[in-house]
Amino acid sequence: MKLAGLGLPSLDMPRLGWASFRRRLLFRGVFLLLALATLALAVVLLQDEKERSYRAYQQNFRRAQADWMARLRQPAALLVLLNPQRVAGAPEPTPVRPLVLPYPALDFDDPNKVQQAVEQSGCALHYPDGSTLCAGVGTQAATGGFLYLAGSFRAGDLAVRDGGELDIEAVHRAAIRLELRGELLSWVAPFERVSLRGEPLLRARLLGFETTGDPTLAGARPVPDLRGWLWQSAGCAEGAVAPDCARRVFYAIRLPVRAFREGVAAGAQPAWPPADLDRMRLRLQVLAPGSGGAPLFDSNAAGARPGTSPQELAQPLAPGEMLSVTRLDGTQPPLVLKGDAPAGARTSPLVLRLIDRLPVAQAPAPVEVRDTMATPVGTYEVLFAGDARGIDRGLGVIATRMAWYVGAMLAAIVLAWLVIEIGLIRRIAVLTRRAAAVSHNMQRDAQGGGSIGRLDVSDLRGSDELGILAGGLADLLQRVKDDVGREQLRAQQERDMLQAVGHEILSPLQSLMVLHPDPDDPARRYVQRMQQAVRVLYGQASPGEALQAAELALAPLDLDAFLREVAANAHHAGIAQVGYAPHGAPVTVRADPFSLEDVVTHILCNADRHRAPGTEIRLGLRLDDGQAVVRIHNEGEPIAAPLLERVFEYGVRDGDAADNSGRRGQGLFVARTYMAKMGGTVSARNEDGGVSFLLGFPRAG
Repeated sequence: MKLAGLGLPSLDMPRLGWASFRRRLLFRGVFLLLALATLALAVVLLQDEKERSYRAYQQNFRRAQADWMARLRQPAALLVLLNPQRVAGAPEPTPVRPLVLPYPALDFDDPNKVQQAVEQSGCALHYPDGSTLCAGVGTQAATGGFLYLAGSFRAGDLAVRDGGELDIEAVHRAAIRLELRGELLSWVAPFERVSLRGEPLLRARLLGFETTGDPTLAGARPVPDLRGWLWQSAGCAEGAVAPDCARRVFYAIRLPVRAFREGVAAGAQPAWPPADLDRMRLRLQVLAPGSGGAPLFDSNAAGARPGTSPQELAQPLAPGEMLSVTRLDGTQPPLVLKGDAPAGARTSPLVLRLIDRLPVAQAPAPVEVRDTMATPVGTYEVLFAGDARGIDRGLGVIATRMAWYVGAMLAAIVLAWLVIEIGLIRRIAVLTRRAAAVSHNMQRDAQGGGSIGRLDVSDLRGSDELGILAGGLADLLQRVKDDVGREQLRAQQERDMLQAVGHEILSPLQSLMVLHPDPDDPARRYVQRMQQAVRVLYGQASPGEALQAAELALAPLDLDAFLREVAANAHHAGIAQVGYAPHGAPVTVRADPFSLEDVVTHILCNADRHRAPGTEIRLGLRLDDGQAVVRIHNEGEPIAAPLLERVFEYGVRDGDAADNSGRRGQGLFVARTYMAKMGGTVSARNEDGGVSFLLGFPRAG
């Protein structure tokens, strides 16, 4: 196989033996063992951690159960147990539904105790503006059947009621509405200053009145048992220092509910807490002076969220653990909490399957412990179950996170291997193969059966050891390759020159063969001998140089008469059905009639090969802006758009440079060259269901 441009044969690559691969295999094997050792180390550490986690879990299970019993007795857990409707999660936080508080009652007179009770139980609803509200009843009916409201909001300076002032719209006040058992109860409670402890700290009490619809308290009946307190801090809520900034206001209200108190006053043991507590609706508003302004706080505001939820209660549970709390009297659905992986933790399924398959010395069995817990509203059975295998999911979270580090180590190993493989080993392997090929070809050339090949090491040259070695090996053959390349290039140019000359001589000889069709004609035999002599030289010339050196004899020529003669004699050249519509008047141009005949003949031959069977090749002549344009049209397949210009290049045969039909792709190249020498142009275009070749000539004066 010869190399393009130089004509040098490629090197024959010999088959190399096992010895030439040993070093490369050893090098790659070392990196493979290093990667496997990294994976094995990670797996061994994961297995050891799994066994240690199993043993630690079995030893600490009893301690975890005791911790959970203590946790369930805390106010936050009791709040979840006493309010199964919050567990179900069906009702929305607003309108507010009273809860069963984990206390017999709230000491609403002491702000510190109330705040501590609300924070420990997590009963408060939290609003987007920072306000809070906890509404609930105590665990014992004997405390009086009150509904307790405690919370906070932000406000500037409060306008409080003085003495017996009756116009409550001129002061800040609390408006309370309660819907229960088909009845709507409403109260209004203005704030009345009690004492002033260091400006601007405010402490006020709430005096409750039943709502009558009158903006004044004239005729309103006070509610003696509706009591409450309000405390406003001295510091700004947002840390500002402006004197009129918003400050945190904390309040605590004890609201008497007639339906609750009637059962207590009757002396009978009432059902407590009330069974319809979750169906009650409460709304608390803190109104500013005036009747048209927006309230400072509204418990029906959107965006409220509960303080304590079962999901938060289950967070300390380890993966695989389960806590079930069931009320023994069956009045409440059981509370079931399951441990799971932390929210947002990612666990790979592949890592989990690997952890499950890792063997351990002793597979632990599931364990469970039962206990009872007494509360003021009933007795609960607590089931604490665990499975050491459940910790596999927690271990999977850690292993997934560590897998990134193991992957980074493996990536570093692969990167180091690639750097050495591409930068060193590959170059050594390439140079080895090429050097072996040079040696093989040189030995075969010495025996008379080979040739010197081309050794290309341009991609291996450099200033390092391998680059110097490769460059020296290539330079040893450079002089010989240059001499061989120049000799082959000169021989190829001579062949191209002879090919063009032979092709141009064969064209008129072919016409002579048509004029002497008789085999017995002596002239035919001489023409055949001339053809044979030219064929001996055919394929020995460069068409570009031969045609550029040709000189044409330009003279005035009547194109109309010339085309009539071409159409009449085309059948003598083997091209049938050529028609021409005469122009009707002489059209004079300057051209060489013999060269122009070659141009038209080449185009007619091309049109004859590609026209549809039985169709006519049509010649036409028109005048266009001082030019005479000859149109040669055939019907048939169009020429592909990218090839409309390439068909005039040398070696492009019928638009296909890979054609093997024996044609050299020279005719249209000759036509374009001759037209250029005569000052004309030639082009091809697809039109009228076929292909048209246009010859343009400047008209003679």
